Amino acid sequence: MDDITLGVIGLGIRSDLVELAHRPGEGSTVAAVCDLDPRLLASARERFGPQVRTAQDHRELLDAGLDGVFVLTPDHTHERIGLDFLAAGVPVFLDKPLAITTGGCDRLLAAAHKHRTPLYVGHNMRHMPVVVAIRRLIEQGAIGQVKAVWCRHFVGHGGDFYFKDWHADRRNTTGLLLQKGAHDIDVIHWLAGGSTRRVNALGGLTVYGDITSHRDRSGERMTEWLSTENWPPLSLTGLNPVVDVEDLSMMQMQLDNGVLASYQQCHYTPDYWRNYTVIGTEGRLENFGDSEGAEVRVWNRRSDYRAEPDVTVRVHTPAGTHGGADPVLVAEFLRFVREGGSTVTSPVAAREAVAAGYAATTSLRDGGRPVDIAPVDPELAAYFAGGQR
Repeated sequence: MDDITLGVIGLGIRSDLVELAHRPGEGSTVAAVCDLDPRLLASARERFGPQVRTAQDHRELLDAGLDGVFVLTPDHTHERIGLDFLAAGVPVFLDKPLAITTGGCDRLLAAAHKHRTPLYVGHNMRHMPVVVAIRRLIEQGAIGQVKAVWCRHFVGHGGDFYFKDWHADRRNTTGLLLQKGAHDIDVIHWLAGGSTRRVNALGGLTVYGDITSHRDRSGERMTEWLSTENWPPLSLTGLNPVVDVEDLSMMQMQLDNGVLASYQQCHYTPDYWRNYTVIGTEGRLENFGDSEGAEVRVWNRRSDYRAEPDVTVRVHTPAGTHGGADPVLVAEFLRFVREGGSTVTSPVAAREAVAAGYAATTSLRDGGRPVDIAPVDPELAAYFAGGQR
């Protein structure tokens, strides 16, 4: 089997993902990379071999004969870069979120359809073992018909992860309810079997807005300042020069199939994990932990408070980042490039996650008023549902 040749746009932290795809002689090889930082470009040959082509402008690689490209750049650049490669006929892996506006997502979907270029979105949580276990229980009827989904996301490292670099500036993300929340909103939709059509939200910059220590970290990577010793939250220093995204957000969703859902996100909790609760007509399930040692517990009998569930599913986490999800994600994209067909991730679902997060951010910045969300164009939805043939 000949190697497919891959490009990488963006050599930051998330580019570790592509090292899973660089297997010269085993099916795929990284042939070209692009980044604005010359220091990261200088390290590319050590990572991917002396043959790798380097560029500081992604447009230099549009005609490089690539079989696929990973776009792993800051969120606000996804749309422009994705549109260029889709128009050039190069299959695209776009890391989540698909874009930072609903309109941006729709333009990307339309471009993939127009040019018949495969588009894949990196919603790796659809491959996370704890999420897979929850979905399997739902499909098996463990709690009957789903009626409600709640998610609480405790972003314990939020100050380091999202308030010391470009994430803190809404021009780059719209807001963290979209940027960080796109993962969980997609999972909520997947577990509920529907998409949000109406949303309202409240939130604010409740802690990190009080910190006056700022620093330009251009050229630095998050691993250089991340520390579990950065605690309590108000002791943090060196925040991004612009901090205008919310650190506490709560949204409520009405889905097109009647399911009601809620999502809460806090960036200054002492712990870092997410908790899903799914309520159905015949029971309730909930995850405790979301990595190695996690459990999904199911309650099916009437009672007063009862800590002991009726069913406990222990979740094994295989090797690999994001609970073993990233190796599966990359393998799915490579198979998609070679063969096409359906995938567990979905560009339309990725759009719906952004649309919900975008509408929720609009709502919370306008006093919590309800915001309606238009569905994807039916022709586009049918095209992607058909496997992008």
